[in-house]
Amino acid sequence: MNRPPFGKSLSRRNVLSSLAAIPAVALLAACSDSGEQAKAADVKPADPAAPAKPATPAAAQVPESQGNVDMAELLKPGALPDKQLGKDDAKVTIVEYASMTCPHCAHFAATTFPDLKRKYIDTGRARYILREFPFDPSAEAGFMLARCAKDNYFPMVDVLFAQQANWVGVSNTKDALLQISKLAGFTQESFEACLTDQKLLDDVRSVQKRGANEFKVDSTPTFFINGKTYKGAMSIEEMSAIIDPLL
Repeated sequence: MNRPPFGKSLSRRNVLSSLAAIPAVALLAACSDSGEQAKAADVKPADPAAPAKPATPAAAQVPESQGNVDMAELLKPGALPDKQLGKDDAKVTIVEYASMTCPHCAHFAATTFPDLKRKYIDTGRARYILREFPFDPSAEAGFMLARCAKDNYFPMVDVLFAQQANWVGVSNTKDALLQISKLAGFTQESFEACLTDQKLLDDVRSVQKRGANEFKVDSTPTFFINGKTYKGAMSIEEMSAIIDPLL
């Protein structure tokens, strides 16, 4: 995947403080900003996990965990209901914190997630939960549109990741997002209503704040797999090496 152009990187603290001052009604304007904040595809995307040595999937090296969390605490309801794929009673639970403008998240969505879904989620062996962790107004807007798509949350996320290069860092992100949204059934009116929903924006930010404060998420993508923390866009071989022993 071609990495979209970036502006000068901003510190996470500065970006988060600037985001806090942006109300939902200003997101439409913020998404049209061609300055460095709009072009920064993410403040701190996680480095990709070290590639596994050439081998069969069963022999892939198990990625090193960066810590542990209490799964009971992790799975407590937050400001927004979790968006989940898979069965509640699956032996393995995968929680991903992602940003819609993070290139590593888009790479994972394109190269690993389809195999993860086919091999583990669709077979009932794992459930997958996606949580919002936006660093910039464009990512916030993307997640808000996915939430407004309701039952089409995951299809909308898939489209936004697949089309990331067409709406992140372009001169007019708002128009680019509008065109993508129209293909998903949005009208001009429903698009603008979604992006001016202050409660939804506050809830998306609350999900991010909780991830940062309670579970020490500071980069994307970050995965929690049965309580262990992994950072970076892992391959299906690496994820299988983690998941298979848990089944």
